[in-house]
Amino acid sequence: MTYLQAVILGIVQGLAEFLPISSSGHLALLQYFFGVESDSVLLFTVMMHVGTLVSVFIIYRKDIWALILELIATIKDICTGKGLRINSSPMRRMGFMIIVATIPTAIIGLLFEDFFEGLYASLVSIAIGLIFTGCILLVAERMGRSDKGPMEMKWRHAIFIGIMQGIAICPGVSRSGSTLFGGLIAGLKREFAVEFAFLISIPSILGSVILEAPKAFAEGADAAMIGPIIVGVILAAISGIVAIKAMIKVVTSKRLVGFSIYVWLVAAAVLGYSLIAL
Repeated sequence: MTYLQAVILGIVQGLAEFLPISSSGHLALLQYFFGVESDSVLLFTVMMHVGTLVSVFIIYRKDIWALILELIATIKDICTGKGLRINSSPMRRMGFMIIVATIPTAIIGLLFEDFFEGLYASLVSIAIGLIFTGCILLVAERMGRSDKGPMEMKWRHAIFIGIMQGIAICPGVSRSGSTLFGGLIAGLKREFAVEFAFLISIPSILGSVILEAPKAFAEGADAAMIGPIIVGVILAAISGIVAIKAMIKVVTSKRLVGFSIYVWLVAAAVLGYSLIAL
């Protein structure tokens, strides 16, 4: 992998992970047109996820720290016989909602891992995923405002959002777009829907890194890959920060339709190429 390819892939990973355009779909397409075998850059891919994790931790560092403190407080309450006290604060309730939302995502990912991996080899599958992403973004765009925050959020809402995140394992389906769609359908306040969508990405991305890391490090990477990996991680983190800030503004101002048009255009181009290449 060249430095130029690492720069492009790193920037695209960071932007597409948090903008609702599907990082998996874009990276699969770029690797296809670059002629890069996914197995040969598995370590690079894993490290790109680490880069995007860094961006989430930077933007939501205060919320993450508050969640950690609530976890410690919850353990203390359990040890002192007070119980979970789920509704003792909005932050504690949100922490439990994040856990609940992660469960269906993990189940879907583990049960259908081989099926999802097979889809990455098909340009048509990626295009279908992009079309689906555009459709759910259009629906999310039309959702009215709601005032539901952590205390008003129900368990079924968290489960539904988690299922949508699980579906987003399909290439071309945006994780941020799917979870945002789930949150808005559940009637969450737009600002909270964005925050929740990004916070539940932490266990999802971290789980992916943990599962893929052993295989990636077992396959290893030659010395020439170290430089591109470092460049890619840094750019993924920086572009991720930009994307998160942009996404917060876009969602609150209800301007998602532009992303729908974009992913549909990419899908049309991919389908057109697939027909020509037959």
